[in-house]
Parts: sequence; structure tokens; C-alpha cells
Amino acid sequence: MRVLFIHPNFPAQFRHMAAALGANARNQVVFATMNERPEWKIPGVRKAVFGLKAKPPEGAHFLAAPFQEAAMKGEAAYFLARELQKNGFTPDVVVGHSGWGTTMFLKDAFPRTPMLCYFEWFYRAEGADVNFDPADPLSAQGRVSLRTKNIPILVDMEACDFGYCPTFWQHRQLPQPFRPRITVRHDGIDTRFFVPDPHQRLVLPGLDLSLEDEIVTYATRGMEPYRGFPQFMQAVELLLERRPNLHVVVAGEDRVCYGKKRADGKTYKQAALERLKLDPARVHFTGPLAYRHYRTLLQASTVHVYLTRPFVLSWSLLEAMACGCLVVSSDTPPVREVVRDGVNGLLTDFFSAQAIADRVDEALERRREFESLRAAARATVLRRYDLAQLLPGHLRLVANLAAHRHPLEGVAVSAPPDVNFDRRSGNLFG
Repeated sequence: MRVLFIHPNFPAQFRHMAAALGANARNQVVFATMNERPEWKIPGVRKAVFGLKAKPPEGAHFLAAPFQEAAMKGEAAYFLARELQKNGFTPDVVVGHSGWGTTMFLKDAFPRTPMLCYFEWFYRAEGADVNFDPADPLSAQGRVSLRTKNIPILVDMEACDFGYCPTFWQHRQLPQPFRPRITVRHDGIDTRFFVPDPHQRLVLPGLDLSLEDEIVTYATRGMEPYRGFPQFMQAVELLLERRPNLHVVVAGEDRVCYGKKRADGKTYKQAALERLKLDPARVHFTGPLAYRHYRTLLQASTVHVYLTRPFVLSWSLLEAMACGCLVVSSDTPPVREVVRDGVNGLLTDFFSAQAIADRVDEALERRREFESLRAAARATVLRRYDLAQLLPGHLRLVANLAAHRHPLEGVAVSAPPDVNFDRRSGNLFG
């Protein structure tokens, strides 16, 4: 089977699928990407790197600019596809991440090749991340600009043969007419790697907390409002006053991955350090961590905090749960799909630093009572998000499309709790 993966970043959500397909010598696997990541190689997977043909022209209308950039990425991907074809590689199936623009014209390059698209997010003016924060209301310009952000996704929804989406919450954001051709399948969590270790002590490069008994952890790609970073740091200030032996460890980069940067040019970390009373001897910023060190952080955590607006659910929540963390999470829709308050974690008000601090304080005080929540957290991931169970279905989905069979033939589909569900098609009613 000849498979073409395409994503601006390598290997992103396709890491495990690409590795499994590449391990079979009968397959030819090409991964088209704009970010080569030379340090990361997957046996049996050949990278095909592409870039924009020219710089985006300056002065584009603000409504046109997002689509213009997406179209230029799509153009670059199209010409790469033509080059691959010229050199003898025509895929049996294309697997791509929708929204960046890179998949928009691949059906024109390979009109007879089935295309499977990963639909992670669809922008809406109401009911999700945008307009969620009353302190950051959506402007009229911002509202109409969401339409152009969705253009590449809508193009892919019409062009692709089938699609998948990682969670039911994210699936419900997609336009109703396209949902029947988009199934819900999470990427999967490697529960053989992310395992509990009750004896783990927190020792990281440049940080030794092996003798500490109270460690609150927080892990993020970017320190930003979308992931509740400002509220978390305000909660940290309160917790440090209450608990003299507490240490807080924040893993991640001092940047914004989602949402807006601050108008004053400062990062959210800089603003927090300037405004809040935070003891530098007890608040530790590790920067981004290697995978094994990140696992150590989770395994050694006393309480792990995960906050998010109604947006894409982070892998980090599920990885923390797989490690048996006692999780305090925001009471927001994507989290509620996974965490049941008092059953496998604790929920709290996203906006209230006081409420976050109170819940973390409670978790620290009652951690012996809450041991069952740790076990239930891992059980949830094993039951619904385990890579070992999900990956065979991902591969079967790809193979079905390559063979022009029904995409879900032989693919197990499960329903979320308390949701009316079509077991035949694998999609939500309504």
C-alpha cells in the first residue's frame, strides 16, 4: 500500500499511524511536511519537504489574509504532489490534517485517490472558544473573519472521501451536513509509556524536588489564556500563601500557540511574574521537556492541573490521567467528555483563581481519600483512549479507503456516555 501523509509539522497526529505503516516493508510511506524535524526519523517513512513558492504579499485585506496563506500552502503541496507523481509515486490513499490549507488541492493532484482528512476544529462565533471570555468579547471584524478561517476546512469536507475527529465535543462543532462522513476516533494515548509510578520522585535536568511532598504540576505547549495560564498563576499565588511546603512546576514554552498575544508585548508569564507574589524558590519553570522527563513530571505529581477554554482537548490531560494523576480540570465541555467530577478527577471554574486554588487545596488535603480517582483516571484512558486498542482501527480505516471499501468496515466504534449514537455509521444523531 502506498500512503501519503501530509501535515505542516512532522509527525504531529500521524506519528503512530506512519510508524506502523512504515514498519511493514510492503508499504511505501511518504510524509509531506513543511517542518522537516531532521532530528526525528521514522523507519520506513520518507519525508518530502515543501515550502511556499513565494512570500505572502503584504497589505492583504484582513478577511482574505488567512485564506490567502492557506491557499499558498495548498499550492505548494499541490506542486509537491505533482512532483511525487512525476517520480513514480501515486498514493493509494492520502491522509491529511485539514485546516492548514495543505490538503485543499490534493484531490486535483490525485483525483482517483481516496483522501482521509483529520478534522480537528471548526471555528464558531458562539458556543465554543470564541466569545467564551466575557473580558474578551468578539469584535464584528473578528466574527466575520471566522468565515475565511473555515474556508480550507469546508473545501476539504467537500473533497475528502471520509474524515475523522478526535472527540465527540469537537465533532459537534462541525457543520451538520458533513458529520455523517466524519467519524469520531481519538489519536490514542500510549498507555504502555504513560504509566503510574507511585515511587517516582521529581528529578529533572536542573531541578531536584525528590525530597518534596507536595508538588502541583501544570503542562502546556504555550502559556496562554486558552489553557487558563493566567488564572492558574493567580491560583498559585493563593496556594503558596496557604501551603508553606508546596512546590509548583510549570512545563512548557513561554509563547502563545492559540489565541491572542498581549497588547503590551509582554508574554503572559512575564506579566504573571511582574504582578503576582510568587516565590521563585517554590515556583519552577522547566521549559519544554523531553518525553521521558515529561512523564517523570506526571508520575511524580501530587496534583496535576489542566485548564482549557471550550476548544481542542489536549493530549496532556489524557497523558496525565494515564499516569494516574489526581487531576483538577476546568469544568468546560471538552473536559466533561472525559472527566467526571469526584469519579476520575475534580472539576473547577475555569475563570475563578479562587475556585481553582480551593479545589487544588482540597485535592492536596484529601489526597489519600482520592486515590480511587487516580485509578479511575487511568481506567478511563485504558477503556476509551488506549493507543493499542485504537491504532488497529486507524490502520483498518486507511486500508479500507485504499481498497475502496466502506471506511468503517471492520472498525469498532464506541459511543460516549449518555449520547444518542448511530452505531452503524459511527456518528452522532443531530
